[in-house]
Amino acid sequence: MAGIPGIGSGLDIKNIVKAMVDAEVAPKASQLGRLEKTTEAKFSALGQLQSALGNFQTAMKDLNKMALFDNRTATSSNNAALTATTEKTALPGSYRVEVESLATSSKVTTQALDKDFKASADGSLTIKLGAEDEGAVTVAIKQDATLVEMRDALNEQLKDKGITANIVNNPSTGKSQLVLSSNETGSGKDIIVEGSGGVAELSIDSSNKAENGLAGSLAVAANAKFSIDGLQLESASNTIEDAIPDVTFTLKGTTEANKPLTVTVGQDDKGVKEQLKKFVDSYNDFMKLSNKLTSVTKVGDDKAPVVGGLVGDSTVRNLVNTMRSELGNVADNSGELRVLADLGITTQKDGTLKLDDDKLKSVLETNFDAVGKFFAGEDGLMSRMDNRISGYTGKDGIIGSRQKSLETTLSGIEDQTAKLKLRSVQVEARLFKQFNAMDALVGQLNSTSQQLLQSLGNLPGMTQRN
Repeated sequence: MAGIPGIGSGLDIKNIVKAMVDAEVAPKASQLGRLEKTTEAKFSALGQLQSALGNFQTAMKDLNKMALFDNRTATSSNNAALTATTEKTALPGSYRVEVESLATSSKVTTQALDKDFKASADGSLTIKLGAEDEGAVTVAIKQDATLVEMRDALNEQLKDKGITANIVNNPSTGKSQLVLSSNETGSGKDIIVEGSGGVAELSIDSSNKAENGLAGSLAVAANAKFSIDGLQLESASNTIEDAIPDVTFTLKGTTEANKPLTVTVGQDDKGVKEQLKKFVDSYNDFMKLSNKLTSVTKVGDDKAPVVGGLVGDSTVRNLVNTMRSELGNVADNSGELRVLADLGITTQKDGTLKLDDDKLKSVLETNFDAVGKFFAGEDGLMSRMDNRISGYTGKDGIIGSRQKSLETTLSGIEDQTAKLKLRSVQVEARLFKQFNAMDALVGQLNSTSQQLLQSLGNLPGMTQRN
């Protein structure tokens, strides 16, 4: 909107002052704006670089662990029947396993009772796990106690023994039975119930089979039966430790006759492959980012190119050259693995790495220990690489120091911008004062001129002219 003309001079003082102030501060403001934009771009780019380098260091740290190469795995060809785990001390090998039966726990029932059965007098129920059990639990039962009250008392006192009680009702007969279940497997661990007093009729002899409403066993406690390479074995538990030293089997189901499963104990090839892939991926992510931040991309003849935030930056160039140099160095050892290419890891034209899965698999199968020595340990590639790039990382590293310097620059730009705004206000005030004084003076001169002309026009002999 146009400014209001000066009263005395008729000049557009407001816009004239604005134009003069802009001419005074615009060059400096433009300079500060460009500097702020480039500084923020560099700060952001260095932050991205620091993050990508941190991810690469994490991948190197995970690969620089001898424990990774000490790990052993145990795999089963039939996980529905058996799963296996192993300690790192287990020896490699392959074993044929057949599972004939699983270890089972005991389940027994009382004889069928009236639904409203009550203890006829004070008594007790003594529960054992097998005839040899020295830790029998005796539960006192009060006269007139119902089946529900007996069940609750049994559950409260048997919870540490791994035995639970419940009631099963028969809708067709209206009868009820008290059922006890154990979670402890193995032969000789059958539940025995000895009743006395007013609950003597709740006794259970687990050697009898429960049928036709009689007390007895519903499920017999038994050992698992299995074989390893033809050797017939038994276990009280379905979790079997050290049948093969440092290997644990968990039996899940039975195998078909004459169709054994295979358990293979060996090096953790899968774990090593996964860590190597993370290393390659994080290195490639870093290289792609550094290329992007230091490149100038043409987007069209009539458009300005896209310029990376660190174009021509020596920090990035030196860091990338350092990493590439260390990856290409020959390992100082007499082994067969001396460079990454020996493991199937090669450098492509854009500086990224490519992993040959087939070659790596072959090396791991034939020379697993050498792979660990190549990557891990004080003289391994990961330690050497970390020593080369550690000066760039962290708050006090080269990249962090660069960011601190840029933060100082941004703070200085902010101060200069504030001072420039103050200066523009002062210049504007000074110019308005000068122009207003000029406008007032011009107004006075115009007024004096009009008065003089009127006086001259009134003199005798003066002829008024149109």
